[in-house]
Amino acid sequence: MDFPIAVLALVFMAIAFRRVGRLQLRIWQAMTAGALAVLLSGDISPGDALRAIDPDVMLFLFGMFVVGEALVESGYLYTVAYRALAGTRTADGLVLAVLFGAGFASALLMNDTLAIVGTPLMLRLAREHRLDPRLLLLTLAFAVTTGSVMSPIGNPQNLLIAIGSGMANPFVTFLAHLFVPTVLSLLAAYGVLRLAFRESFHDSPLVHERAGPGDPALARLARLSLGLIVLMVLLKVALVLADAPWELRLSWIALAGALPVLVASPRRVQLLRRLDWPTLLFFAAMFVLTACVWQTGFFQQSIDRLDLELTHPGSILGVSVLLSQLVSNVPLVALYLPLLQHAGVSEAGFLTLAAGSTIAGNLLILGAASNVIIVESAHRLGTHLSFLQFPRVGVPLTGLHVAIYWLFLGR
Repeated sequence: MDFPIAVLALVFMAIAFRRVGRLQLRIWQAMTAGALAVLLSGDISPGDALRAIDPDVMLFLFGMFVVGEALVESGYLYTVAYRALAGTRTADGLVLAVLFGAGFASALLMNDTLAIVGTPLMLRLAREHRLDPRLLLLTLAFAVTTGSVMSPIGNPQNLLIAIGSGMANPFVTFLAHLFVPTVLSLLAAYGVLRLAFRESFHDSPLVHERAGPGDPALARLARLSLGLIVLMVLLKVALVLADAPWELRLSWIALAGALPVLVASPRRVQLLRRLDWPTLLFFAAMFVLTACVWQTGFFQQSIDRLDLELTHPGSILGVSVLLSQLVSNVPLVALYLPLLQHAGVSEAGFLTLAAGSTIAGNLLILGAASNVIIVESAHRLGTHLSFLQFPRVGVPLTGLHVAIYWLFLGR
């Protein structure tokens, strides 16, 4: 077995069990150790390792972490949540509100954004209503992953597909083909969560605590930052629809959103100290390790030996769901997309890749960046969601989602 494959297997084991002897491990520590191992072994050069780290992703996450921290620290996030959720009186209503609210919002604001700002809110709601925090964390994870399927800007891999496939009107195309199966998939998520956490769906009425901003000055800046992000996302949509020659990168949007806080807030240093730096390190290490693993050709050769028709909708769904657990969905789509372009597949083939590579995030924690953000942020805030707890709900849910999207796209 190639050394990078062995390292990847050990990283997966470390993440699954979170322990080496008496040593407790965080996800970011396991991934960083794996990246360092392949660097020190010479299986990837320092130059290739640096080139493997996607600066757009890193800058996007940094900017959104700044905005997310300002929303939480100012209390503005909880004020908005109270207004949005005040009408929900039962646990069922709350879970449905999070599923569809965060799901539809992720179609516009990108799923990683919702994961960043939503995690502390879920933990607060769990404490407030005496609900199992794992229920609301998984609800958020499945909502932002599943909801992002139906939009070309819902996640980075959809954006790659929308641009690379040459769709004339990607927003209309995605919604026309993926809106209905995505709504059905969100309902399926509710059903699976209802079964897995039936004891949490109590009959006691929910009473929401009214929350005002604790720091009005920071709340104003956070509101300005959020407004800038929404406006720039809408501008990005307009540029794509108009087939404009200019590109508005997601990293630029996130950094522009962070500017009011970084420039005008006297608490900027405190906020920067509180940022989730370990998660940023996790992503840098993940890029290095997955690039090294892909360079070995192990997975490409494995696919060749299986003799799959990789342009068939069933193969696209299966390969994208399974391989996204190993090399992450964005690098997978970047490698799979040229193959589909060369084969001249229809729009349905590209949409199947978008659906498969995205719902892959509902299977295991490492299937989506938003999952890692949620798990690591929750851990930092004192709540543990284990690697093994996730697939207990994620495996049956992903099976249902594959069936739903296959029914709509596989014919």
